Amino acid sequence: MTLTLELEKQKERSPVIAQTVFLGLGLAFFLFAPLFFYPIFLMKLLCFALFACAFNLLIGYTGLLSFGHAAFFGGAAYFTAHAVKEWGVPPELGILVGVLGAALLGAVIGFFAIRRQGIYFAMITLALAQMFYFFCLQAEFTHGEDGIQSVPRGHLLGFIDLSQSTNMYYFVLAVFVFGIGVIWRIINSPFGMILKSIRENETRAISLGYSVRSYKLAAFVMSAALTGLAGGLKALVFQFATLTDVSWQMSGEVILMTLLGGIGTLIGPLFGAGLVVTLQNYLATSEFPVTIITGIVFMICVLVFRRGIVGEFFNSRLGRKLGFEHRHSH
Repeated sequence: MTLTLELEKQKERSPVIAQTVFLGLGLAFFLFAPLFFYPIFLMKLLCFALFACAFNLLIGYTGLLSFGHAAFFGGAAYFTAHAVKEWGVPPELGILVGVLGAALLGAVIGFFAIRRQGIYFAMITLALAQMFYFFCLQAEFTHGEDGIQSVPRGHLLGFIDLSQSTNMYYFVLAVFVFGIGVIWRIINSPFGMILKSIRENETRAISLGYSVRSYKLAAFVMSAALTGLAGGLKALVFQFATLTDVSWQMSGEVILMTLLGGIGTLIGPLFGAGLVVTLQNYLATSEFPVTIITGIVFMICVLVFRRGIVGEFFNSRLGRKLGFEHRHSH
């Protein structure tokens, strides 16, 4: 009996150990990555990986497909860039302004969108995001088609010079780890369990007495705020904010990243973002259009990896043995 209990405990510990090892290896890679890769490329990858993970919080764990997340990403980029350049606030407060602005946008858009489901929800988010796009096109503080350029990175906490690429990279990495930690905490909390129950069977969640609309709105605002964290970082990394950040194509990109990696998995969007950003970076100078390559990769994944690259690994024999079984039903 004692031996059986000990074996069961070992089985429970092995998935946790395996997942911890994977996360540890990933963190170690990014700690030493600037020695081998261009820091700007790595920072762009981290920003879009956080963007994809924030989007996945909504679609993967709540079951809501938004076509308007570029509004939060680009909106936060504009808010952060304006606060840092025009108001002269330090970078950490500039990013906070971007996050708060994105959360407010999320509350407004989510308030209207959650009243519908399925394709109607998606179309409402797209329509409201396009309205915000045209607002950014006309607003004085965004400088229209020119965008906000020459945004100073400033000094973190008053003494860390972020104009140095190495300092900026490790700041971005620290914020990225913080953002992923927040997402992990959300999805593994009782609140996250309720979101998953809404995703699987909304009618049953209502019958159990949960205020489904309130939970959906809360998840929408959290996803928008975390997306804003990525958008604010991106504005500081590249030192500008433009209409590209709020366009519907940006919303399409993050959907593509999440689908490629695996919906409903914590690290799937990281792989999807890494794949798309890497293709964009290394094929930018080639004569063959990057969008065609990305489309071909997406077609292959849809045909071969129905659950995404990471999702298929989680459902493989090795993935289940390591405790990574992907239980998302969609």
